[in-house]
Amino acid sequence: MFRQVRRTAGALFAAGLLVTGALAGAPAAGAAAAAPTVLDASAYTLSADYHQFDALDSALVSTLGTSPVHTVMANANHDRQGLTSGFSVAGLSTGFRFDDGDDGDCYSYPQGITTSRDAVGTANSGNYDGHQLVLVSWYTKDSCTKEGVHERSRITLVDWDATYPNKYRKILLVEPTGTAAAPSFKDIPIHAGGVSWYGDYLYVAETGNGMRVFDLRKILNTDTGGTADQIGRQSGSVYYAHNYAYVLPQVGTVTAHTPTGTKPLVWSSISLDRVSKSIVMTEYTCPELSTDCPDYPTRAPRAVRFPFAPGATTFAATTTASQALQLPWYKLNGVASHNGRWWFNSSGQKKLYYWTPSAGPSTFAWVGGGESISYWEDSTKADLLWSLQETPGGRNVFAVTQATYGGG
Repeated sequence: MFRQVRRTAGALFAAGLLVTGALAGAPAAGAAAAAPTVLDASAYTLSADYHQFDALDSALVSTLGTSPVHTVMANANHDRQGLTSGFSVAGLSTGFRFDDGDDGDCYSYPQGITTSRDAVGTANSGNYDGHQLVLVSWYTKDSCTKEGVHERSRITLVDWDATYPNKYRKILLVEPTGTAAAPSFKDIPIHAGGVSWYGDYLYVAETGNGMRVFDLRKILNTDTGGTADQIGRQSGSVYYAHNYAYVLPQVGTVTAHTPTGTKPLVWSSISLDRVSKSIVMTEYTCPELSTDCPDYPTRAPRAVRFPFAPGATTFAATTTASQALQLPWYKLNGVASHNGRWWFNSSGQKKLYYWTPSAGPSTFAWVGGGESISYWEDSTKADLLWSLQETPGGRNVFAVTQATYGGG
């Protein structure tokens, strides 16, 4: 998992090596060495601003016009394909890969995963604007080396519905700039390590700060053409976005706060828990400095739960965490929680850890290069865990039965 190096409040938030990996076989469940311990949740708070870019977003919508999700998917221009030949993981239910260009791209890396089941639940087969979708976040670097600098981030919307072709579409994530009279936008050079879709809002993790917020009702139309490096307003009403036909502008920011003396949270991955109506996050840390982990924080990671405002898909202006845990596991790229149960993916250990307060911890074999996790509720079939691999040439996006991994 590549990460961009940054220092914030004395803490080093960085990434190092891409974890390549073999495929996991049958899960070997067993007692983990230690269990999570409870922390004081009141130490962790969020402040939310959903109106940060209102004037600029309104001007961009007026200037460029928007396309609803069903129009974007009607214009989907990439073919998804089957899982890598020989891919095997216990409890495998289904999955896909991106086209060959995206599967092997050493500049761009898939990270976060969420679905329309997160957005709307199980009603109407989990359709959002008429489509059942898998959404993946990506970041792009300026080179194929691990030292490459983050340049931009994007999402892909993937149709997961037999009614429609097996297609997906890329949408660039942008931050509004300029003025209301001459609005523009710029790239968002973040790792996008986790993503959660709730209602119309998309929450994207920003490693050292919290989350950026986007509204899927505001997908903007842009002009294709120009050069690959052109971004934003060019002249008059011409807007380029690295040849992307669609961009999604940021609408707000959810900022994390910790008290003096508490290490700032490293927002490595996030996931939605629809049952408790909250977002959970976890950190990528290492037990010690080593050649395969030279730049990450060397301390125990945490997992924290932040509840949404009652009856809303937004956070209140100020939110206090409802649960906080210190974890005994390291190199965590993914987290999920549902009905009091927790799952943590460690790409560095090729393990999936399961924990509940009553049953305690268990450990299962998992894939290499694994990233975020999303819980898929199903009213008629087995519930699933969706996840994905970032390794070029083997970017499987797959779903497993959650019961196979301790869920019961």
